[in-house]
Amino acid sequence: MVAENSRREQAAALLDSRGGMIAGLPDLPRAPETAEGGCGVLGFAANVPVAGRHIITASRQMHNRGNGKGGGIAAAGLDPAQMGVSSDVLRTHTLIQIAYLDRGARAEVERECLLGRLDIAESTPVAALDDPRDVPGLEMRPPDVVRYFCRVKPEVLARFAEENGLRHLPARQAEDEYIYRNTFRLNQRYYAGRDEKRAFVLCHGRDLLVFKIVGYAEQAAAYYRLEDLTAHVWISHQRYPTKGRVWHPGGAHPFIGVNEALVHNGDFANYHRVTEYLRQRNIAPLFLTDTEVSVLLFDLWDRIYGYPLEVLLEALAPTTERDFDMLPPEKQALYRAIQQTHLQGSPDGPWFFIIARSLPDSRTWQLLGATDTSMLRPQVFALYENGSDVQIGLIASERQAINACLRSLAQEDGVSSRWRTDTGSRAAAATPTAGPSSSPSRRARMAAA
Repeated sequence: MVAENSRREQAAALLDSRGGMIAGLPDLPRAPETAEGGCGVLGFAANVPVAGRHIITASRQMHNRGNGKGGGIAAAGLDPAQMGVSSDVLRTHTLIQIAYLDRGARAEVERECLLGRLDIAESTPVAALDDPRDVPGLEMRPPDVVRYFCRVKPEVLARFAEENGLRHLPARQAEDEYIYRNTFRLNQRYYAGRDEKRAFVLCHGRDLLVFKIVGYAEQAAAYYRLEDLTAHVWISHQRYPTKGRVWHPGGAHPFIGVNEALVHNGDFANYHRVTEYLRQRNIAPLFLTDTEVSVLLFDLWDRIYGYPLEVLLEALAPTTERDFDMLPPEKQALYRAIQQTHLQGSPDGPWFFIIARSLPDSRTWQLLGATDTSMLRPQVFALYENGSDVQIGLIASERQAINACLRSLAQEDGVSSRWRTDTGSRAAAATPTAGPSSSPSRRARMAAA
């Protein structure tokens, strides 16, 4: 009970201290031009590193699920040699990628948001094609991306904890919160708060990369030369907004919490109510899409409140009707308490999330799939096992994308095409790991380990 009270008090203090960060921000509704249609989503996780060309092949299969207004890819469980850092730096340092739409903004962004605040172990421009016209069909030049491996300066972190009443917060949690707020300030100053979009943060987690552009997912991978990049977890998204010309790359998926990236197919019927729930906790979206709101919920319930995965999933998708009646009494009591506390924050409407999650302290990476209670968006879960050698878990909005991914792997590695699908689960998880890890909750079944 003492530990529970301590965690509750820490969460309350952290959220209260954010008040000044969002003070004065207008409570903007979701822009009508960002309404989403039937997007294509895909993710896979493996206990061996997998090259990016396989996510490209599968994303190309979902090309018709996008309309060229947004595409993106995320990867977790990276190769330190390919990142140009040691395995220790990859595990302990925050990997920040900043997209510079204005090439002249880099010096100012680094001066104002990075150099005086962070110790940078490594920084490098991300390799990209010289000419975006070399990518067939790519209409808009993607932003230049610079990658930074950082830790918050000790004196800066100590002052931040003191000024915000967070002295009793564990150091890593305080550092993650500082990074979160620094990103918020950068995005507000150089992107969301101005007509001229100059720069925004693509990702700011550990052992996690994100790329997104105005275009398609496979075009993002081709432009940033991700074909040979290896990772344990990959996700991709083909965006299909149905209103207006949403040209800006900041509105594309994936969206980030801290150590997770989320892609989404669907639409919220209660966007305003969910944003009000977040605003009451001093959390404000900047990009005004329901996907951003989704990952903010995940970050709140995971990183701030410290909920186990089962509780987090129940908060997202409350169990109802006969499913609830079939639960044992102790589960009914738990789920009823969760629903009474967080129902106003639960997304309503058709939605399907795929999440790439990095847990670097345990050298673990997860692929999570979750859908609304009524399963109103298509979802396919697949599992390949090759004895004790290779395990691959896949999640997608359509079976064809999974088929394309497995065919690509089979052609290169001689992997058998035998696999099984499961469309009857509201949540699934794949957890490739380099060491011991705890099993996900009952509702987030293990698909590969």
